[in-house]
Amino acid sequence: MARVAYRDPAAMSGHLTAHLMVSGRSASLSAQIVDEVRQRLFTKALRPGDFLGTERDLAARFGTSRIVARDALRTLEALGIVEIRMGKGGGARIASGNPRLFAEALAVQLELTGVSVAEIMDAQRAIESLATELAAENADSDDLARLRGLIRQAADALPDLDRFTALSRDFHLAMAEASHNRVLVVQLISLEHVSWPRRNVTATPQLARHVLDVHTRLADLVELRDAAAARALMDDHVKMIRARRVAEHAHDDAAKACC
Repeated sequence: MARVAYRDPAAMSGHLTAHLMVSGRSASLSAQIVDEVRQRLFTKALRPGDFLGTERDLAARFGTSRIVARDALRTLEALGIVEIRMGKGGGARIASGNPRLFAEALAVQLELTGVSVAEIMDAQRAIESLATELAAENADSDDLARLRGLIRQAADALPDLDRFTALSRDFHLAMAEASHNRVLVVQLISLEHVSWPRRNVTATPQLARHVLDVHTRLADLVELRDAAAARALMDDHVKMIRARRVAEHAHDDAAKACC
């Protein structure tokens, strides 16, 4: 049975009132409610599955109108903090985490911020090098089987460079997943949305064979549990990818400027 939270309306209302007296008109009531719920989540006072209440419950608990409570719940839902069910027995519960849902949103914000390809690839290099080191320490038999399977598929796809590029991306993600560190996985997914091309127009059969060889050696090192060597090889590999991506974008920018 899920734990029931927020069962002390007086305490919650008093805390919110004190907070409003300090902040005055600087924030809306709904924003204050959102902040209160978020802070209780970070301090572990709320956990996934906990029942937050209905719109009516929230309004009564915080001494606000149902319109304010509704706005707060919509914001909490948009942030992925609560799941809302309608009808009898419905209401808002603290959601189970799914960071991948927000990987693309982070990628969009990076794009809108105007970060450079070099910045993205530097971050990707750091993430993938560490993830590969951890993969050599933590990978299980299923992880190794997935890496080997992707290598076989990529070898079969050598004549089709677009498919080979997609499988190479899948290999890098599978390597991160083999680290069993979800934070690194989500960060890599976000960066790959920005950095990984759908079509690698500069790829050649020779380059593809080199990439396949590197991926094979990476899988070997992970299986051997050689964390230091695996990290060093991935670091060199992503440095090569970085150089190509930066050169490609510099060429594209020059072409746009002159035409």
